[in-house]
Amino acid sequence: MKSSSKGGLVYSTDGGQMCPECRRPVKDCVCKTAHKSSPAGDGIARVSRETKGRGGKSVTLVKGLPLDPLALATLGKQLRTACGSGGTVKDGVIEIQGDHAERVVELLKKDGHHAKRAGG
Repeated sequence: MKSSSKGGLVYSTDGGQMCPECRRPVKDCVCKTAHKSSPAGDGIARVSRETKGRGGKSVTLVKGLPLDPLALATLGKQLRTACGSGGTVKDGVIEIQGDHAERVVELLKKDGHHAKRAGG
């Protein structure tokens, strides 16, 4: 017989399916609301350029924005469109293909965010 590392109730006819994180019924789950209420970031957008692990191609990174995932995706779309390049949003970091750091800092400041250039 295997023993689970977390153990405990997985399904109950009383409460329905259980959340694997907070161990409460899915309808009463508190872990999703806790993540929404405190987005990551200190309010300062740090814009940097990185080439590691990308085959020598440079990518502009924007970290530290205190926005929820939907607003972050919308801002990422606006920045990519303004720079005329592709990119993505991963784990709260906006990635824009190419070296657009100065343009991104200007756009973020114009949008009302506190932004500064990070890295060399």
